[in-house]
Order: sequence, then structure tokens, then C-alpha cells
Amino acid sequence: MCVCQTMEVGKYGKNASRAGERGVLLEPFIHQVGGHSSMMRYDDHTVCKPLISREQRFYESLPPEMKEFTPEYKGVVSVCFEGDSDGYINLVAYPYVESEALEQDDMPERDQPRRKHSRRSLHRSSSVGEHKEERASLGSDNPESIQEAKSPKADLHIHSDVPFQMLDGNSGLSSEKISYNPWSLRCHKQQLSRMRSESKDRKLYKFLLLENVVHHFRFPCVLDLKMGTRQHGDDASEEKAARQMKKCEQSTSATLGVRVCGMQVYQLDTGHYLCRNKYYGRALSIEGFRSALCQYLHNGLELRKDLFEPILAKLRSLKAVLERQASYRFYSSSLLIIYDGKDNRAGMFAERRAEMRLKRVDSALPETLQDDTSTEPGRPGLPKIDVRMIDFAHSTFKGFRDDPTVHDGPDMGYVFGLESLITIMEQLREENQ
Repeated sequence: MCVCQTMEVGKYGKNASRAGERGVLLEPFIHQVGGHSSMMRYDDHTVCKPLISREQRFYESLPPEMKEFTPEYKGVVSVCFEGDSDGYINLVAYPYVESEALEQDDMPERDQPRRKHSRRSLHRSSSVGEHKEERASLGSDNPESIQEAKSPKADLHIHSDVPFQMLDGNSGLSSEKISYNPWSLRCHKQQLSRMRSESKDRKLYKFLLLENVVHHFRFPCVLDLKMGTRQHGDDASEEKAARQMKKCEQSTSATLGVRVCGMQVYQLDTGHYLCRNKYYGRALSIEGFRSALCQYLHNGLELRKDLFEPILAKLRSLKAVLERQASYRFYSSSLLIIYDGKDNRAGMFAERRAEMRLKRVDSALPETLQDDTSTEPGRPGLPKIDVRMIDFAHSTFKGFRDDPTVHDGPDMGYVFGLESLITIMEQLREENQ
């Protein structure tokens, strides 16, 4: 797809005037549940993220059989800061022009300079209560306080008709419901802080355009899993490799080859999303990981037993594909599992039962509603789900960019994670028949 053609799809920036072109105003992607790079909404079908050269090249060289399990790569855009009439700073995307865009090649985001936020708001902020909620979700692991966005009259470009609630480390619900996944705002603020600190010297940034893999879903339930027994790339410093190995040793990455990196689950009984972040996932035991999977598959009223088979089928297919990819390593990449929180008749019946209970209707539902377990129309027995690999900034394979380290055979750390995931899903299916 031509980037210039896709540029006409999104919203236009108020002050888009660069060479007479019309830029697309980027908004935070409200369904981001993990990672540290901010995902931005480009249009309904497309998201974008700061470009890392290795990841771009990896998307461009993917073997055909892997493309079913990765987002579609749509090209590159140039992104810059632009002020609006109210004095706030927005991010606006334009067609990529090679001579103008900032080269960010081989500059991992975690190694980019991080400075304290400017007092001036970098973007439209939400209410003070929402920021208090977001700060609380970061936990003690967060090294910097989020200080921008102090204007009470500003209105952040993040919105959803469905509220989100964050589950903290003690499994207690936050007191407020907010209109975005708290992790998406966290990543967005940190990304803007990095870009703002460099903005005097760097006018344009390169962003990757990727398929929005949740755009098919009305109420996307997303599980972000960090895959593999090793997370550091071949190019990692000794210090970074040691940090990553310690995280793996202290989490289910070592014992299962997979750990929870983030989650949002739509709840039919309350009509909001429950969210978990990576700090929750790092602290899980093996049994805790099993419980987290159950929570991901639970809609607040019942366990979605209809999801086991289609998810297992996808995981087995992915495992077969990766076992054929000799020399590939997907260090620090994640796996997304996605389903719709309100896509099947069984879910609608459960919701109706909840509504009837709320109305204190004592009469039992007709047997036809109690026993009907058919799923999405047109696909009998198969609710809509998706499984996608993401984040390839540390991936490699034989001959890729002349990488000095060449690995033999498939990525068995990743395959081990898939095997663990499949085994646990099969056990949960058997236990809940």
C-alpha cells in the first residue's frame, strides 16, 4: 500500500502546512496493553510506532508463511511536532521523505535519553483524576514521575465508549474508571518526553506504519505475552543482558518460556475493561500464570470455554511455522492473543442474564437461552480470535544485516513458550469441560 495514498485516510492536523501537504494527526492507541514504545493511532486500520531500523528490515524480510501471524507492514511516515491554536503540541504524520527524516537507526528506545518533562503540556491532558489514576498504575518500578499535562481544561486525544479499570498489584480495583488503557497513556507520555528532549535538534522522526490488529473487534480483549527464555538481543551490552536475564530468572520466562506483559479483558457484568500491566506479570508464579489465563478468558460472568479450541488451533499452527524457521531468533518479541468481548451469542445470553439479575427478575430464563452455545453467525462453533507476533527490534536470522552471530535451528526458547502455553490451555480446557 502506498504511504501517500494512506495519508488521505486519517484526520488532518490543524496546522498541517509542510510543503502544502495535509498531515495526519496521530492519537494514542487506546488498546495498547504492553511494551514501552508508544503505539499511535493513524487511522481505523493502521497504527504507527517509532522506527527502529532492525525492526523495519525484519518486517520487510519476513518469510511468507509468517505473515499470517504478524501485523501487515505498511511503510514509513515522517512525524513532527506541531502546535495548534490552543497552544498545545500535537504529533502529525506526513509522507516519508528520505532526505528530511531523522535517522534513528540502531538506537534502541531504552537507550535514548530520558529527561524530566517540561512544565509545558506536551499534549492535550485529561482530568486530574485520570492522571492520578495513571500515575498509581505505574508502581514503584517507574523511575520517573509523570509531571506534564496539568491543565484542567485540556482534553486528551484518547477516548473510548467503554471505560477501563486498572487492577493494581494487590488485585484491588482502582476507584475510578478511565477512558483508556492506563499503559497506553504511560507509554505515550514517556515517548513524548524523549522526543521533546531532543526536539531542538531533531525536527522529524521516522515511524513504522503497521496493521491495527484489533480493528476487526468491537470490544478487543488483548493478552500480551513476552515469549522465550531469553529476552536480550545479540547486540545487548553486558549490563543490559544481565538485567534481562535476571528478569527472566525471576519470572515465568525461565520456567515456562512465557510471561504476561499486559492484559485487558471486557467484563459483561460491569461493561468495562479490566487491565493488568507488566509488573503484575513479572511477579506471577506458574500457578499465578494459569490464573491469569483464566482471568483473560473470563467475561465477568463465565469462562469463555468456546475460546479454547480456536486459540489452541492458532497456537499449534504458529508453533509448526516457527519450527521450520531455522536460525531465526525472536528475542524480546511478544505474542498477542485477541478475541472480542461481545462477539458470540453465548456472551449475549450471559449479558442478558446479568441484566435480568440486576432488574431482580426472579423467573428462570427459557431453556433455549440456557443451553444455546452456538457462536458467531456464519462461523459455527468458532468465535473470532487472532494471534500475532509483534516487536522485532532484537530479532535476527542467518544473513540478516550481516549479523555476526548466527544461530542454528529454530528458536527453541520461543517454541518452549508456545508448548507451555498450549499445555496450560489444554489443561484448563479439560478442567472446565
